[in-house]
Amino acid sequence: MIAIVDYGAGNLGSVQKALRFLDAPCVVTNDAELMRSAEGVLLPGVGAFGDAMRSLRASGLLGTVRECALSGKPFLGICLGYQVLFDSSDESPDVEGLGLLGGKVLRIPSTDEDGAAQKVPHMGWNSLEFPNECPLFAGIEKDSYVYFVHSYYVKANNPKEVAAATRYTTVMDSAAWSGNMFGVQFHPEKSGAVGLAILKNFVGLT
Repeated sequence: MIAIVDYGAGNLGSVQKALRFLDAPCVVTNDAELMRSAEGVLLPGVGAFGDAMRSLRASGLLGTVRECALSGKPFLGICLGYQVLFDSSDESPDVEGLGLLGGKVLRIPSTDEDGAAQKVPHMGWNSLEFPNECPLFAGIEKDSYVYFVHSYYVKANNPKEVAAATRYTTVMDSAAWSGNMFGVQFHPEKSGAVGLAILKNFVGLT
């Protein structure tokens, strides 16, 4: 069973629907014991970095989420749930992240390398590159397209922990991985067959 963490800042319905489509047993929960007993944990998130961290604390689940991520069971953060795994964010500079992965969340530049203006937020379909082999992307072809909605991007400290990269106005670390912990900036539950294949890989790890 996969526990989808309900801490008041997640896009829960579409994630649960995608997992059910894959016949993966799952439950949306704010029950700490249920999360601890689950075979895998998924941390979604939408909104602002600081609000998400405050919601985690207010829910009483911050310690449980950290415990689950460090327990060795498969753990996946999606979108904002990916960003809060890192140390800090330019979006909320006075708020500490979970610090489970080393790195920082930065504002997406509004101009590209040639100085041409680009829209922020980065919204819509974009492709993935795979600088390092990661089981979450087993069988996923390079340049596969997935769906993004975000104004801030992750810059990981350790290049070996970057599982996927995406080019927009800069090169963004669109997925990271360390041991049992995975995170993706895009929305696999909104990314068609490619996204379902990524979620299926995560389910397989549980």
